[in-house]
Amino acid sequence: MSERRKAIPSLVKDPKLIEKRREQIIEAAVDLFIHKGFHKTTTREIAKASGFSIGTLYEYIESKEDVLYLVCDAIHAELETRLREAITFNGTGLKILKLALRSFFRVMDQMSDRVLLIYQETKSLPAETLRYVLRREEEIGAIFEEILNRGIADGSIHLEEKHVKLMAGNIMVLGEMWVFRRWSLKKHYTLDEYVDKQTELLLREISTTK
Repeated sequence: MSERRKAIPSLVKDPKLIEKRREQIIEAAVDLFIHKGFHKTTTREIAKASGFSIGTLYEYIESKEDVLYLVCDAIHAELETRLREAITFNGTGLKILKLALRSFFRVMDQMSDRVLLIYQETKSLPAETLRYVLRREEEIGAIFEEILNRGIADGSIHLEEKHVKLMAGNIMVLGEMWVFRRWSLKKHYTLDEYVDKQTELLLREISTTK
């Protein structure tokens, strides 16, 4: 169960409008944060890039840190949704793992700019918010642990229980590798080729049908 999300106050009461406007703010802020850096970007610049006045911006957030938090939370929410969808598949743990890996790598690719931003700028978050973000990261890893344990239980995955957390961590790092090294990897692999090869290498280690 996820820790309770941080409540970011809004003067606007329409949830759909809040979601729409905050997504506009996130898109504008991500581009600014990447090109100028978090600390050098002003809320006035975020408002202008979002197409808002500074007053309108503050109807939806209270600070730049709120924007960074929203970016982090959006990534983790999308990852969790995709991985939970894979878990509902009626198959062995090994088959579920294959689906989950493809979903994971695809989300990391689709949200690569945001993921990179998180790792560059989370140090700028207040301590309480940073703890929440790091906890959410652990929860994504825990989903892979759940899948691996399911495969161990049904016999489709061969892995000692003591190595489950390590393997889940390895999977997380492989997704991050595509983000951090994509400028180099894309010279040699398409995303599908990268997913297929990394999945093949992982399955050599844990599949019972080698």
